[in-house]
Amino acid sequence: MRIEELKPNPGATRKRKRLGRGAGSGLGKTGGRGGKGQTARSGGGIRPGFEGGQTPLYRRIPKRGFKNPCAIPVTSLNLRDLGPSVRDGIFDGVTLSGGVGFAKILGEGDVPGGLQTVKNVKLSKSAREKLSSKGVTIEE
Repeated sequence: MRIEELKPNPGATRKRKRLGRGAGSGLGKTGGRGGKGQTARSGGGIRPGFEGGQTPLYRRIPKRGFKNPCAIPVTSLNLRDLGPSVRDGIFDGVTLSGGVGFAKILGEGDVPGGLQTVKNVKLSKSAREKLSSKGVTIEE
């Protein structure tokens, strides 16, 4: 087999639809666009959601709530869940939050064994007390 002998599988390719090539083609005169009007024109048509002048659904439904575009994402984690994220006795909040927003440690559970330093995190009052009592260094 040579490269010039390669061809697509049967049915894999189709001929281009040639519009406006006479009545015998089946796509003459209006070229498959029907009669006159907005949709028959090039570039014509209506925008998504348009309902013929009736108030569209997206305007009839009441708005609910508010999403603050300036909100800073917070990744929260309890003390009992810190274990797998501790590397060489250090827990780094930047790796947990992925560098987006900040990480906050909450005080639920016990301090994992082997934890020596916590850095780049916010702490709840109870988490701060538990970490301090176990002698963990806190670098914010």
